[in-house]
Amino acid sequence: MVETEDITRPPREWVEALQDIGAATASSTLAHMGVRNPFIVGPLARTAGRAIAGPALTLQFMPKREDVYSEDEYAEPELQLHRHALYHTQPGDIVVVDARGDMTSGIFGDMMLTYFKGKGGIGVVIDGCIRDYPNAKRLDLGLWVRGLTPNFHTQTDLMPFAVNQPIACGGAFVMPGDIIVADDDGAVVVPVALAEEVIAQASEHHGWEGFSRQRLLEGGELRRYYPLSDEARPEYEAWLKEQSEEE
Repeated sequence: MVETEDITRPPREWVEALQDIGAATASSTLAHMGVRNPFIVGPLARTAGRAIAGPALTLQFMPKREDVYSEDEYAEPELQLHRHALYHTQPGDIVVVDARGDMTSGIFGDMMLTYFKGKGGIGVVIDGCIRDYPNAKRLDLGLWVRGLTPNFHTQTDLMPFAVNQPIACGGAFVMPGDIIVADDDGAVVVPVALAEEVIAQASEHHGWEGFSRQRLLEGGELRRYYPLSDEARPEYEAWLKEQSEEE
């Protein structure tokens, strides 16, 4: 079993900017930059209306094999590797778990999630399940999971294998420290090396999209306003000027 000491966290201003941008715009911007599908397929929002962004602590599960995993781990809790993923938690972190899409293992329960919350964690993205949901949902954490189960994490066919190593979660490649953007649309992986360019391109998109939304609501022509046409750009720039003067 494998563990890396900690992750390198991105600048806080990048995280805050990506949270404002949201999952859908982050995904489409990355697609235009050549990263075709940064979407983590499978985990759905269990906390409607929650929008977060933060660096990824990663946890990988593997199919259980008895010569590698032993039930003696419950006699020695420090052998439970899924605990070690949470030991690295700093304020603003998100735990991302490759649980192989398994629907029978509860990767974390309310006690583990309570610890995570107490350390400043803000959300989990799990290609699998959690348990103790009636208690977990009271913790005010962002929860993106495939489902719920009463089983504990190694009760059936899984065992934790690696912490803060590259993982595949819901078909997406996640490096430790990548920025996760998650909201009601789902969770998206923003590679740290591309974060500044994503922010720059997405911020421009956000600006004209707000203008276009207003014009479309007023009955404007789709061809003119979405995407913003060259003919409408002077109108958009005048609108921007008006907005800044009002502020």
